[in-house]
Amino acid sequence: MATANWFLLIGLLMLTRGVAAAAFERLPFTPAIIYLAVGFTLGPSVMNVFYLDPLQQSKTLELLTEIAVLISLFSAGVKMPVPVKLSRWRPALLLAWLSMTVTVGLVAAFGHLVLGLPLGAAILLGGLLAPTDPVLATDVQSRHPGDNDQLRSTLTCEAGLNDGTAFPFVMLGLGLLGLHEIGDFGWKWVAKDVLWATFGAIVIGAFSGGLIGYIVWKLRGEERKHDVLDDLVGLGLIGIVYGTCVLLDTWGFLAVFFAAVGLRQTELTLARRAGVKPEKLNADTAEPVEIASDEEEPPPIVSAQALVFKEHLERLSELMLVLLLGGMMFLDFWNWRTVGLALFLFFIARPLSVFIGLAPSDTTWRVRGIAGWFGVRGIGSVYYLMYAIQHGLSPEVARELVPMTLVVITLSILMHGTSVKPLLNRLWRPRPQSA
Repeated sequence: MATANWFLLIGLLMLTRGVAAAAFERLPFTPAIIYLAVGFTLGPSVMNVFYLDPLQQSKTLELLTEIAVLISLFSAGVKMPVPVKLSRWRPALLLAWLSMTVTVGLVAAFGHLVLGLPLGAAILLGGLLAPTDPVLATDVQSRHPGDNDQLRSTLTCEAGLNDGTAFPFVMLGLGLLGLHEIGDFGWKWVAKDVLWATFGAIVIGAFSGGLIGYIVWKLRGEERKHDVLDDLVGLGLIGIVYGTCVLLDTWGFLAVFFAAVGLRQTELTLARRAGVKPEKLNADTAEPVEIASDEEEPPPIVSAQALVFKEHLERLSELMLVLLLGGMMFLDFWNWRTVGLALFLFFIARPLSVFIGLAPSDTTWRVRGIAGWFGVRGIGSVYYLMYAIQHGLSPEVARELVPMTLVVITLSILMHGTSVKPLLNRLWRPRPQSA
């Protein structure tokens, strides 16, 4: 498809989404289903207007999905409850580490024993499909900074954390396929890909976010003589943290999430010390704050001010990438192997892993049930697949994993996208928030 036609198509979709925002909100399903339908219609299965080959265009797709996930993870980190408490984070930690590991094991077992994949490819498949997606799961995640709803904050935190679990299994799968050094008995994988890459990323992210929050707060000062461009500060923080992690072989996605958490934690802590109430920063409430004419306007904070811009980028990336996803689909991708894998993941692996993971916690059965269903798969899985292809995955294995991954994501968009609003409206009516 010509460049001009791409501009027309993307522009028309963006304009429609923007003008008809209220109508989209009233739809019983998520907008991603519309983007997917448009992409599928224009793709090789129907009109054949365009086709994006995942193997030939893996480098471009890796970059696009990488950017989308980074922006979404930063937005998720900003929305996490402050202050950070183990009691708040414990369910999400269990989901992101224990449940994720169980999911990888179950998917790998299904891939190896049922689908006949080599062990390395099966573990890689588990690493691709186990993590929940921060880009497409916005309807079940926190809606604003300070959203203390237990279900939403838990699912948001899980999406931000589970890259720390997924990436090591992706590297383990690549190692078993001879594409990554894991050492004798996996010692190098444990030392480098699990311990160093994970905890190094947490330290780099939290420290960088806290440092930037402190510097910006001091630059602005009480008299606010020094102006700061919050959007560029937020984007700059993402770039610096992610680039540092790539150079140091740590998990950049995890670091960006913790950078956002550290930034907001630091800013609100400094604001409280200065005697500024959190609600005046519009950072712990969903409602806009009215400022009396004789009252000094509260100081802005980077985490809250930059979030609006990041959410706009999220919507744009969702539109473009889901459209491209639809254009990568062929009808013959749909068979018992791909659909069976998706159904196994949605109805067995995800619910079972959630119930196992949350067993040590005090979460209610209702939270466990809803969380067990809403394990949305999406853009993150595409990134991991493109990453594997770029790191030497053989065409034979790639052609096995591409249809499986794309069908799982497509069915997730359709099944979760049509059930999220009815189920949450019927089963989840959160109580008034508490600090």
